[in-house]
Amino acid sequence: MPELPEVENIVRYLNKTIIGFKITGAWTDWPKIVKNLSFDKFNKKITNRKILRIQRRAKYILIDLTGNKTLLLHQKISGHLLFGKWEKNKEGKWQSIAPGPLKDDPKNQFIRFILFSSSGKMLALSDLRRFAKILLFDKDKIEELGEIKSLGPEPLAKNFTFKKFHEILKNKKGKIKQVLMDQNIIAGIGNIYSDEILWEAKIHPLKETKILKEKELKGVFSAIKKILKKAIKFQGDSIDNYRLPDGKKGKYQEIQKVYQREGKKCFRCKALIKRIKIGGRSAHFCPECQTLTRHL
Repeated sequence: MPELPEVENIVRYLNKTIIGFKITGAWTDWPKIVKNLSFDKFNKKITNRKILRIQRRAKYILIDLTGNKTLLLHQKISGHLLFGKWEKNKEGKWQSIAPGPLKDDPKNQFIRFILFSSSGKMLALSDLRRFAKILLFDKDKIEELGEIKSLGPEPLAKNFTFKKFHEILKNKKGKIKQVLMDQNIIAGIGNIYSDEILWEAKIHPLKETKILKEKELKGVFSAIKKILKKAIKFQGDSIDNYRLPDGKKGKYQEIQKVYQREGKKCFRCKALIKRIKIGGRSAHFCPECQTLTRHL
C-alpha cells in the first residue's frame, strides 16, 4: 500500500501538472469505488469543476475543487494515480497513447477510474485489486469526516517534536511495530517504513512500546524523520505496485535496508535478515542489530 512518501510524491507531482484542470466527466468499470454517492450523481457533481489544490493527509489524497467540494481518494493496496492520455484498444481496455511506462509497465494497465479534462489530459487510477475508494464531500466538513477525524499527527510536520512524540507513546500498549503503523497514533507509516525505521533505530519490532527507554524513543523519533524524508527524496518505494503519476518507478527500493530482504545479509553486521508475523503483518529485522534484550 502506498505510504506517506509515495502519496507525498503523487501529490507534489499533481500539484505541478493538474491545477486548473477542468473536469468534463468521469468513467469507471467499478461504480462502487465511490462510497458515499451513486457514480452517476458523483459524475454530475464533479463535472465542470476545476481542480484548485492537491493535499495529502496520512495516506489520503485530497483534491480541492471549485464550489467548496473536495474529492478524497485512498489508493489502498494496489492503487496509484496516473496522468496522461488513454484510448480504448480493440479489446475495450484503456491503453496509453504515448510510449513508455504508462503503456508498457503491467502495473499501470489496470485502469479502473478516469477523470477527463477539457485539455484532453486524463487523471487515471490503476488498481489491480479494486480496493481503492473515493468520497466527495464539502470542503469545510473535511475534519468531520470519519477517515480524517481519527488520524494521528503528521510525522513530518514542524510541530511534531520529540516532546509530542514522547507524550503520544508514553505508556502506550502494544508492540512498537504495530504502534508505528496505527494511523490513529501517527499518520502515514505502514509496513515498509515501520521496518526501515526500526532497523535504523536498532529496535526489535516485537519490543513493547511502553518499556522503551528515552534514548530508544529518541532513536525511533530521529529514524522516522530521516527515513521518511529520504524515501520522499527517492520518490517512494516501487518494490510492488506503486508508480509515480508519469508511470515511472520510485527508487527507494534500491536503497532499502531491511523490508523484504529476508535471508539477505544485514548492511550493518552481515547477519541474515529475518521475517516474522505480528498481528497478521510481516516484520523484517536483523536478529543481531535489533534484539529484544538490547540495553542502551
